[in-house]
Amino acid sequence: MTDSFLDTLLPQLASGAAHTHALGFAFAGLDGDRVRIRVPYREDLVGDPETGVLAGGLVTTLLDHVGGLAVWVGLGAFRPVATLDLRVDYMRAAAPGRDLLAEARCYRLTRNLAFVRAWAFEDDPTDPVAAAQSAYMVSAEGEHRTGANLKPKPAA
Repeated sequence: MTDSFLDTLLPQLASGAAHTHALGFAFAGLDGDRVRIRVPYREDLVGDPETGVLAGGLVTTLLDHVGGLAVWVGLGAFRPVATLDLRVDYMRAAAPGRDLLAEARCYRLTRNLAFVRAWAFEDDPTDPVAAAQSAYMVSAEGEHRTGANLKPKPAA
């Protein structure tokens, strides 16, 4: 994996999409093969105004996104990936008023599939808010589809 990918592209992939930017996702580091992102606590991300707890959908999105980043770390490069399966186990409510972190590791790569484990937490990864197990489809290098080759073929 090149330093350029780690230093430049990976942080951009963490927050560069419209939805990740809107949610405030930010690259929070890389430790070996474990990638971490952070989402700052904001009132507009709260799922239950009475408790101030962040929305469960935000947690799922965070875990899915950090999982994709872990696939790219495992590959050592950017290639299109798509979530095939995502199981999230919610263990407790996120603490109100606290930023949420997510960390993921791609533990198995095949030619077309990547398998990831991820967890969301405030400070301590051993006290997770939620944990995820996921599988991603990885586009083979050179098989990227663009808008030009996605057009319907004319009827015969």
